[in-house]
Amino acid sequence: MSRSGKDERRDREEMRRDALKEARREMRGDERGESTGRLDQPQEKRASVLPRFSMDSENFGVASEKFARFMGTATFLIWMTLFVAIWLAWNTFMPESAQFDPRALNYTLLTLILSLQASYAAPLILLAQNRQDDRDRVGLEQDRARDERNLADTEFLTREVASLRLAMRETATRDFVRSELRSLLEEMEERGMLASPEDDEEEAGGRAERSKNERKPRRKDGA
Repeated sequence: MSRSGKDERRDREEMRRDALKEARREMRGDERGESTGRLDQPQEKRASVLPRFSMDSENFGVASEKFARFMGTATFLIWMTLFVAIWLAWNTFMPESAQFDPRALNYTLLTLILSLQASYAAPLILLAQNRQDDRDRVGLEQDRARDERNLADTEFLTREVASLRLAMRETATRDFVRSELRSLLEEMEERGMLASPEDDEEEAGGRAERSKNERKPRRKDGA
């Protein structure tokens, strides 16, 4: 029990020492104006050495696409060929006093200009390709969504047509009603519930004779 009590006291003393050390460090850091490295304290903004340029990424992307498209046209190739040909001809055939990029130096200035153009053209072309890939991706997503909607509409219409066909099978058509009425009439004629056409003619003839016989005695009485 005594040993455990001593250990607890030592632990408490070490914790107090650590807390005092941290407090002293914080005090020193506040006095010097340095950051203490704690996560719960926001860091101060440091002044940037390089100037920051605010540029709209959309406008820059549109300009890069225009430049990349212009570089892929025949007009650019023709003008570039004329520029290089005139440069080489001037610095080759003109007197040395008029040459600004002599042949003796292997056209160093022209080489630098072409390499500078290539170094700027490559990232601009990549940027234009990335924007085109983004547009293609959005277009593919829209096409996929449109195809899914069309597929859903087609499946719905297919189910509706199938249900209509099933409903039409259960409904009675004109031919079916006629056949049923014809069979019903034949059955009634067989059972004697309905007179045949011959019986109708005989009955009509008997009625006519009766009416004649009834008229004759009346005429005699009147005479």
